[in-house]
Amino acid sequence: MRYVVIPGIGGSGPEHWQTLWENAWGARASRVRPASWDEPDLDDWCEALTRAVARSGPDVVLVGHSLGCLAAAVWLSRETRPSIRGAFLVAPPAVDAPSFPAAEAGSFIPVEPAPLTAPALVVSSDDDPYCDPESARRLAAAWHAGHVTVGRAGHINAASGLGAWPAGRKLLDAFLAG
Repeated sequence: MRYVVIPGIGGSGPEHWQTLWENAWGARASRVRPASWDEPDLDDWCEALTRAVARSGPDVVLVGHSLGCLAAAVWLSRETRPSIRGAFLVAPPAVDAPSFPAAEAGSFIPVEPAPLTAPALVVSSDDDPYCDPESARRLAAAWHAGHVTVGRAGHINAASGLGAWPAGRKLLDAFLAG
């Protein structure tokens, strides 16, 4: 099994659980490489995801965070990839939330959520400033994905103080086990 890591704006720095997981996975993981982490363009991020999946080979798990979840969802709704084992989507933002970075990520706003072509699990927080619990439930339902909340964990990022987020790894492992 291989992992394709899809960070959000800024690219998930060195203390982010995605980076820590990627480092632990070593050669079994790759990170998407869009033209810009700070000025995201949806089509560019989807093209970067296509390249990353192609480099990874079969039996791929997508591991998205924040805006990376939206890129993964759009990519999955457009693509039919039998090699995608699943999508683990953590803290997707609600594009209609006042906190959504519309100036930087405007190309993500007009996309309506659609059913995904691979099994998926949405992991959300009860106090995420970018996505309230009801919006997270609606996204998961529109994507035909499972949904788990981890309580009060902010945006489930480095600022949340999760470190390598062992509880998240357990969720990922359980999701992949079925």
